[in-house]
Amino acid sequence: MKPFQMGQSQIREQSVEAMRKRRSIGLAAVVVVLGAAVFFGYREWRAPNGSPREEMLALMPSDASAVFFVDLGGLRQAPIIAQIYVWAPKPQAESDYAQFVKDTGFDFERDVERIAIAVEKRGQDYKLFAILDGNFDRQKISAYALNDGSITRTGGREIFSVPVSGTTRKISFAFLKNGRIALNNDSNLALFLDAKRGSEDVAEWRARFERLAGSAVFAVVRQDAAIGAALSAQAPGGYRSPQLSALLDQLQWITLAGKPENDRLRIVAEGECTAEATARQLADVLNGVVILAEGGLNDARTRRELDPAMREAYRELLKSADVSKLDRGETKSVRLIFEITPNLLEAARASAKDSSPARPARPRL
Repeated sequence: MKPFQMGQSQIREQSVEAMRKRRSIGLAAVVVVLGAAVFFGYREWRAPNGSPREEMLALMPSDASAVFFVDLGGLRQAPIIAQIYVWAPKPQAESDYAQFVKDTGFDFERDVERIAIAVEKRGQDYKLFAILDGNFDRQKISAYALNDGSITRTGGREIFSVPVSGTTRKISFAFLKNGRIALNNDSNLALFLDAKRGSEDVAEWRARFERLAGSAVFAVVRQDAAIGAALSAQAPGGYRSPQLSALLDQLQWITLAGKPENDRLRIVAEGECTAEATARQLADVLNGVVILAEGGLNDARTRRELDPAMREAYRELLKSADVSKLDRGETKSVRLIFEITPNLLEAARASAKDSSPARPARPRL
């Protein structure tokens, strides 16, 4: 009996030990899985997904007054953009730019895929900082820059400084990698590249960039000046609205985005503020503007004097207009949506052709 009992005891001890090992292995597996989940979750939460668009926008200065983004590569494929390009006036190429294209093999219209531009106000001046993604011949562009410019090496970067023809100003640029260039309109590019970005400001810009993720072109403006008064000053006397200007000046953020949809371009404009009353009044004013414009197009005098094709294009534009309010908790937004159609472009092209002078004036660049 003793050998049998000893065998049973050993079996029980081995079973207990095996269970302990399985539990240890299972616990270790759980720890590994949870650790991996936390690690990858942390990466997904804290780091961008690495898309060129997000990388470029992450480099924009957080104290900017405005940021503009254009996906030129995507826009080139849109039929409506091709029509806009045909309609838009073509500035005459300057000899300096023609020589630049010849020497570097780089043409902005052809070779830039994406561009992000930040406008930063410093005192009474505005500084521009841009990131360009595209097809660059790094060697040729560097050699061209050194013909009249200079180079400094700082922080592992080569920063080129090139004088602007006919002025005392300079443009600085640096290759962040072979397909990406950073540049600005003065000689302090390193200040932009090495600037510390406040976490709160970064979060505010990122939130708005994410809302515009589906837009091929957009602008985000953070209010720090009287934009309403500025727009009113540019409007013809009969179209000025002091009420609208005052409401626009109360907005903290303004976004404008364009998204090609087949043969039309969908435009979405949005203004954010903190006061419900301001949002409500702005929505009422914009709805009133649309109604008044529709009534004006139906006026007998307008019917007589306005070209029928242009009038129909305007009616089509107003018909697509939609004004709505959005409540995002801390901010209240007013959104205006409208569409630019082929009919509007064709009518505008015909109108511009009829009113063009016999000898076209040279555009001032």
